[in-house]
Amino acid sequence: MLIFWAITLFLLGAAKRKEVCYEDLGCFSDTEPWGGTAIRPLKILPWSPEKIGTRFLLYTNENPNNFQILLLSDLSTIEASNFQMDRKTRFIIHGFIDKGDESWVTDMCKNLFEVEEVNCICVDWKTGSQNTYPQAANNVRVVGAQVAQMLDILLTEYSYPPSKVHLIGHSLGAHVAGKAGSKTPGLSRITGLDPVEASFESTPEEVRLDPSDADFVDVIHTDAAPLIPFLGFGTNQQMGHLDFFPNGGESMPGCKKNALSQIVDLDGIWAGTRDFVACNHLRSYKYYLESILHPDGFAAYPCTSYKSFESDKCFPCPDQGCPQMGHYADKFAGRTSEEQQKFFLNTGEASNFARWRYGVSITLSGRTATGQIKVALFGNKGNTHQYSIFRGILKPGSTHSYEFDAKLDVGTIEKVKFLWNNNVINPTLPKVGAVKITVQKREEKTVYNFCSEDTVREDTLLTLMPC
Repeated sequence: MLIFWAITLFLLGAAKRKEVCYEDLGCFSDTEPWGGTAIRPLKILPWSPEKIGTRFLLYTNENPNNFQILLLSDLSTIEASNFQMDRKTRFIIHGFIDKGDESWVTDMCKNLFEVEEVNCICVDWKTGSQNTYPQAANNVRVVGAQVAQMLDILLTEYSYPPSKVHLIGHSLGAHVAGKAGSKTPGLSRITGLDPVEASFESTPEEVRLDPSDADFVDVIHTDAAPLIPFLGFGTNQQMGHLDFFPNGGESMPGCKKNALSQIVDLDGIWAGTRDFVACNHLRSYKYYLESILHPDGFAAYPCTSYKSFESDKCFPCPDQGCPQMGHYADKFAGRTSEEQQKFFLNTGEASNFARWRYGVSITLSGRTATGQIKVALFGNKGNTHQYSIFRGILKPGSTHSYEFDAKLDVGTIEKVKFLWNNNVINPTLPKVGAVKITVQKREEKTVYNFCSEDTVREDTLLTLMPC
């Protein structure tokens, strides 16, 4: 009998934990799809709003360095703040083991202030995120409901429409944004910065970020390798209207340094250690940060795979153009087609990450020789480094093509410099030239032609002018 009552009490206790309700936010269950599934085996209820302690920290162009706290329970904090009803509002939502006053979050607001007048609200839910991962993943539901509550207050009390709101979420914060968006009809945009994989990939749409959560959803994937065995924190699943996979989406250039060098490169041992452990995962918000200040530096190309992109099969942009990964993705005319779209691009390995892609085709002249050919582009905004276009047998009349990502936009291309060498002593001193070099810029259909009738010995620059 004692065992019977013990089991009964246990089952009653378990039954009580199946749902919890919080005033103004609704009820939250631990049953499917939130728990008890292969992807989310643990049945965990989210914490209360009081325990999570979410704060809304408002920065504006008028107070870029000091936040004002907006309280869901006190409308006077909104009225007394610098929140401007005639401006757009961008919410920035951090992820797991992070906080709302982290430097990258405030830096994002400051970059925004350089290009627009905007209300920038950092959602700080650090108490709810700095916990065990399963608990933090479930706290997402309450934080998302709180963001939706703030949007509802702005709409009902101040007639401020969701069509002026953009949610930017990193890691778990991307799914917070998704949850808020699912509760907010007419939300303008959500940007997911490497949405986290564990407990969310392959779940029903109500659990994770998906294209229905806003009028426009764009996603940047930077750590999409499988969690097991590669410890990829981000998801490979497409979750937006536009999904961007910079550098293939799995391994970011500059993220393979040893731990010591990474710590030395950054301020503070904690920052260095965190950047080493989750370098790929953090790249997503670093790319977005820089995209704000480089409106044309992150052009992305539709392609079936990164392998095809690297094989020069996806250049130039199609007739409908290419979107910019990051802040200006919403300028893309075809952003919300019926089918989800996948895009690829390359970035630099360190700041500045922006790159400008060029396609070059060279028709050779002169003698047959063995070696490599390089070109550099010169324009009214600067010049590129020398890029190797081909290595092998250099035959007159043969044409060789290659695409490269330059560190700057050279502007109007004024000339091209050609160089060849083979680092082998050749007593016949052959001369090689380029009778024509064509150059195409990322989104332009125009092909620029440069010509020369000269040939040169190795390691001698040949300048080609427009023809």
